[in-house]
Order: sequence, then structure tokens, then C-alpha cells
Amino acid sequence: MTTTAIARQATSQTAPKIILITGASSGIGAATARQLAADGHVVVLGARRRDRLDQLAAEIRENGGVAYPITLDITDLERTRGVVQHIIDEFGRLDVLINNAGVMPLSTLEQARVQDWNRMIDVNIRGVLHGIAAAQPVMREQKGGHIITLASTGAHEVLPSAAVYCGTKYAVRAITEGLRLESEPWMRVTTICPGVTESELADTITDPEAAAAMREYRAGALPASAIAQAICYAVSAEEGVDVNEIIVRPVTQRP
Repeated sequence: MTTTAIARQATSQTAPKIILITGASSGIGAATARQLAADGHVVVLGARRRDRLDQLAAEIRENGGVAYPITLDITDLERTRGVVQHIIDEFGRLDVLINNAGVMPLSTLEQARVQDWNRMIDVNIRGVLHGIAAAQPVMREQKGGHIITLASTGAHEVLPSAAVYCGTKYAVRAITEGLRLESEPWMRVTTICPGVTESELADTITDPEAAAAMREYRAGALPASAIAQAICYAVSAEEGVDVNEIIVRPVTQRP
């Protein structure tokens, strides 16, 4: 389906929202795209793995939804701005940004895996800031919008081998709350804090001991669809309602 056809289909629906999801190629991002598309919204799928995006977009379209894949590396500010501008050019607006992309290469601090630390800072923090920098001016101009950021229960607690990861999530939670406090009443801002959830995050762990510990820790993990439901709840809240923060854990996760 061409972008023109997608735009026509979007305008033919009853008040669909135009939603950009970063990190949409797998896990929570993909599950959220499926659910939002099923709810009648237009989902723009952003991630680096274009082949995965194309497969997901085809699946969504086969099920009657509207999906548009676009290659996006959220560590690249100009590319992120370009994607947002492309959405405006095609659809005329951007209603929701879901800052979902993230990595989690856990290790203890004594290992000094500085490259892993920098990667988490670049994706988990800078990526969120790039999304805000790209989307906020558009939403300000259209006097409406919703920015949703995926943090973690790691934004509320620190675990061994997760000091830097948790640090990035504490930062993301603080940044998102700051955005909420600074925003005009027409802007909605939400932080979603997933607990242990099925995803590919654990695949980014380069330390064998931390990877083994995470496999054990993730026993009983929530399906990604559980987090998607929380995101969809925030998106679908009636006018005047700002869902500020949602924490979702499996019942077996303590704390």
C-alpha cells in the first residue's frame, strides 16, 4: 500500500490517531502496534530492522489495520526529525509518539563495559530526548499531542548488574515527568513502567553471568501484549484525562 493510500484510509476512519512507535520491530513495540492498529489507529512503525518492520506492517494490513514502516535510528537526531516531518507531510499531523526503543546490556560496574554503558545512554536516554525534540514542536503547533515513554520498574529500584540500565530508566522517568510539568494542558504525557516482560532486551546482554541471571529472573515474565494493553489504555483515555504513570508487573515479581 502506498503512503497516499494509507493517508486516504486514515482519513476515512472515525477519528484515528496517527501514532509513531519507536523500537517497533519486536517485543512491546510490535505488540503495541498490533493492538493500536486493531483499535483503528494508524501506526507508523519505526526501527532499524526494516525487514522486521515490513513483515509486521504486512501482518497488520492483512488483519485490516493501517501500518506504515519506516527505517529509524533514534540515536540520530536529524533522522528522527526527518521521520516526524515525513509523517506530517503524509498525514498532516502526529497525535502520539511512543518512545519505546531501548537496550539492556547488563553487567557489573567493575567490568567497566564502557561501550555497553554508552550504548544504553545513547538509545535509552538520548533516543527519548530526540523523540521529544522532534515531536514536541509539531504537537505545539497543532495544539495537541501525547508523548508516551517506556521506562521500567528499573526506574523505581536498582538491581545488581543493572546500575547503568536503571540509571538510564531513572533518567527517562525524570525527563518524562519534567515534560509533563512543563507542558500546556493540551499535551498529554505518560510514563509506562513495565516489570519483567517477554522481549528481546535480554538478547542485548553481553556479559554471560548477567545473561544467565536474567534468564532466571525472567521466569514468569509478562507477555508483551500486557504492556501494550496499558499503553492503549493511556492512548484511549477520554479528553481531559492525562494518565501520568502506569506500573505493570507480573504477580510473581517482588518488588
